[in-house]
Amino acid sequence: MKRYSTLSAICLALLFTVTTYADDKGFTPLFDGKTLDGWVQHGGKAKYDIVENTIVGTSIPKTPNSFLCTEKMYGDFELQVDFKVDPLLNSGIQIRSNVFDEDKTLETKDADGKEKKIKIAAGRVHGYQVEIDPSDRAWSGGIYDEGRRGWLNNLADNKAAQKAFKQNEWNHYRIVCRGDSIKTWINGVLAADLKDDMTSEGFIALQVHGVGNDPEKVGKQVSWRNVKIKELKPQKKK
Repeated sequence: MKRYSTLSAICLALLFTVTTYADDKGFTPLFDGKTLDGWVQHGGKAKYDIVENTIVGTSIPKTPNSFLCTEKMYGDFELQVDFKVDPLLNSGIQIRSNVFDEDKTLETKDADGKEKKIKIAAGRVHGYQVEIDPSDRAWSGGIYDEGRRGWLNNLADNKAAQKAFKQNEWNHYRIVCRGDSIKTWINGVLAADLKDDMTSEGFIALQVHGVGNDPEKVGKQVSWRNVKIKELKPQKKK
């Protein structure tokens, strides 16, 4: 009887393992829970620590926006991540973002379709940012173009997404980039639905926003866990 019980336990364990793997099939963890291997910091000097399988970013005074960036570049993908933020601290998750070794000028168009040039300083992280906004405005899940054009898809008219954010609790993002389409969901609620083709590939980064020397905001934290990605095949053009 003992032998059969042991075999049954092994079978159940294997079944559980297969089922768990099937649930997350195609997703690859970006954070192993123990180290920051595969990540590099750009911008400011905010602190990034690992606490109980969680990346914790802590604001420090007199430093610009800080970014913990993946070394690998991603184009079309689905990203899922949980986050929790102090109510006084702004943050965000960069997607398809870049940083240059030297000053560069980018050409784009403004809202009226007119040609526009944007100067990007060396070392400046820039690109699409999925906002983390615990303020009363509650635009978490909106898309901001860091270092370039500003807001591309805010949540001013999306009351459902505004209400979906949970203050002082863990929240969940689902972010899907495919071609010129960028969509975000916060706790299962559609937040942003953007069409934009300025950048097709870049790194993913976790932002700790600069706080100047504000004593109320220095030392505040934002945390991320369960960071995983599934790379998608480019859609065939019709």
